[in-house]
Amino acid sequence: MKFGFIVPFATVDQNMNLAQEIESAGWDGYFTWDGIAVGDGAVEIWDPWTLLAAVAVKTERIILGAMIFPLSRRRPWVVARQALTVDHLSHGRLVVPVGLGAVDDGGFSKVHPEVTDRKERAGLLDETLQILDLAWKGETFTFRGTHYELDDIRFMPKPVQRPRIPIWVVGSWLRPKSMARAARWDGIMPSISADPFRQPSPSEIEEIRAWIADHRDGAGPFELVVEGVSPGDDPEWAVTTLKPLADVGATWWIESRWEAPNDYDTLLQRIRLGPPRV
Repeated sequence: MKFGFIVPFATVDQNMNLAQEIESAGWDGYFTWDGIAVGDGAVEIWDPWTLLAAVAVKTERIILGAMIFPLSRRRPWVVARQALTVDHLSHGRLVVPVGLGAVDDGGFSKVHPEVTDRKERAGLLDETLQILDLAWKGETFTFRGTHYELDDIRFMPKPVQRPRIPIWVVGSWLRPKSMARAARWDGIMPSISADPFRQPSPSEIEEIRAWIADHRDGAGPFELVVEGVSPGDDPEWAVTTLKPLADVGATWWIESRWEAPNDYDTLLQRIRLGPPRV
């Protein structure tokens, strides 16, 4: 199992410092998030691609990404170029976690026009993922979709990573369409449809892993990513909570401290304790 850390709220300088601390403390990944604003403006929100580019040149080993990129809100050809740039700046350490995103997530419900219909956002996401896959092949292609059209276009250079920059997708268990979307790519961030904020149990992780194995056509590694909060100073917790998840197929644990306290000093203290070990 690998271990990542989301930095939820911090200044740009603090993000640079925390990313380097994450690497020094033995974590495997640094993650930011994608939003535009909040109602009272009290939270500092940065462009994730600019932040990841800066972190890429300040670190050497850790995986980089954002939890998550709601791609229905972004032009796919712009995302393709942004991801290629960070992939090269990091020498192949970028991963692209994606999902529909909540309608009121990150302030997107406060700007118009913005697509809020779930089915339409799903269609936009699916077409964007198809375009990214084609763009990162480095070959000339034409795409005809319901939402997007690209004519005789080529993106260069090719990514550092092969066959493409890895894509992790939120999959809602047990929604077949959502699960099938995740199975087509390189990893799943499972969400329990009846209770999206609950961490999946080991038995659910085992069922999800089996479902993916039965329905996935792609070759290569496939990540199963779980999120939560760990104490950092309790080895027994790792044995009783994380080891059962790892034993049934979870490959990443992402430390996700969205709730207070999540100030800089608290985050730094937790990061320096290092990732839990199983």
